[in-house]
Amino acid sequence: MKRLLPLIPLLLILSADCFAQASGNIGYSQGGSGRARADANERGKRSVQKDDQPPTATAMFVDASVLMNVKADQFVAVFGLLQECATVAECNQKMDATVAGFKTGLKGLGVGDADIYVDFASQNKIYGYELAGNRAIEKLVGFELKKNVAVHYGDRDMLDRLTVLASQSKIYDLIKVDYVVTDTAAVQSRLMEEAAKIVEQKTARYQRLLNIRLRAPAQVYAEKPSIYYPTEMYDSYAAYESEDIEQDSDDLKQKYTVRRARKSRTFFFNPLDADGFDTVINPVVIEPVVQFTLYLKVKYEIEQPSK
Repeated sequence: MKRLLPLIPLLLILSADCFAQASGNIGYSQGGSGRARADANERGKRSVQKDDQPPTATAMFVDASVLMNVKADQFVAVFGLLQECATVAECNQKMDATVAGFKTGLKGLGVGDADIYVDFASQNKIYGYELAGNRAIEKLVGFELKKNVAVHYGDRDMLDRLTVLASQSKIYDLIKVDYVVTDTAAVQSRLMEEAAKIVEQKTARYQRLLNIRLRAPAQVYAEKPSIYYPTEMYDSYAAYESEDIEQDSDDLKQKYTVRRARKSRTFFFNPLDADGFDTVINPVVIEPVVQFTLYLKVKYEIEQPSK
């Protein structure tokens, strides 16, 4: 009897080896454009609903929208490990050896045990088919063990060395890279300061151009912060031109089998730009950054002329 082993795990391993960049293979799971989702979220903050109208005819809103690009100071790379064996014990033994070898290499890069975490992901049965005459009988043929290894590091340029080291341990799946900004409170404070300046500038402009006076104090009507991480801001495309083959007859359809060429996809960091924002702090982006936004909306009473 011949055994037909499952092909899917092998295909997954081969595809994982073809893709590695700052977002990780999680980019394949993104549905639609991360940039488009972020743009939609920001537009939603600024849209004027019925309840957003000034409550009286003598009041008006002044708003500010600020974007700040911040370089991460800490990173966490998550690698996926896969082991297939005939028994669970054999899977664990080989997996432990792979993890131990990877850890030894990481220590050579200055990564200590406190910056490494091994997460048990799953353990599954693998079924295949045995051919007996004209029958294909499904039977248990082995087990699959999956673990994830998270590596914390502070030097952004270490990722290349990590992926090379992982490949030496036959680890080819870079799942994702998390970007961490340690002091988010300072970022939020800077955003609020900039938003307050913009509101003050707009208030002075409206009073000068519209010949009105806005009475203090202003009332904060909405404060909507957001954070966009590089992992969710990668987009992709496949650039190619291809001819269509028209098969007009059944004879041609039976005679020829069309085998299409493999088209590679390009992944790229596609951050928010200045569109829709009153100001952008650190506007030049040449590397993946964490993007912080703040939408601030305040209400002023309009001073009425005395009768």
